[in-house]
Amino acid sequence: MPTSIDFTLKEEYVDSSKLAEIKADISQYPIVDVVKYPNAVVGQMQKNFRIASTVLIVIAVLMAIAVIVLIDNTIRLAMFSNRFLIKTMQMVGATRWFIAKPLDTRAIINGAISGIIAIAGLYAAILFSEKLVPYLQTLHDNKMLFLLFFVLMILGISITLFSTHRSVIKYLRLKLDELY
Repeated sequence: MPTSIDFTLKEEYVDSSKLAEIKADISQYPIVDVVKYPNAVVGQMQKNFRIASTVLIVIAVLMAIAVIVLIDNTIRLAMFSNRFLIKTMQMVGATRWFIAKPLDTRAIINGAISGIIAIAGLYAAILFSEKLVPYLQTLHDNKMLFLLFFVLMILGISITLFSTHRSVIKYLRLKLDELY
């Protein structure tokens, strides 16, 4: 019976083309008789991974759209309650910039706070998941995590700022009779 060596590959090498290259490299040695790996399993695994990735991306995009619409509607509703204040400021001679600046500043602060809350919640979920499933710690990538946190902060600020500014401009353009 010839000696057999079994080994596992890192994630980036579990690909049909990479496995063929590895097989060719190992087969060059004269002491190696046969190199085997489950072709069907690798192909099926790649197919399942593509399908799962596509489904998860579609779900994430739909949820992101729903969340953005909910945030936008909530901010528009909050600005609806300030419509008379906005119009009164305009009627006494305040410029658009003067009216919009404090509301936009408040939107930036609210967006930053919401970004911090989202980051804290996500980080707590990651720590909890890693505690339940210790193998998840091998997937932990600090650079990508900080990039995700930065994107969450920018999204929180930009969504609130955009919605607030758009609502303020809308109420500034309306006539007094249209506010009711």
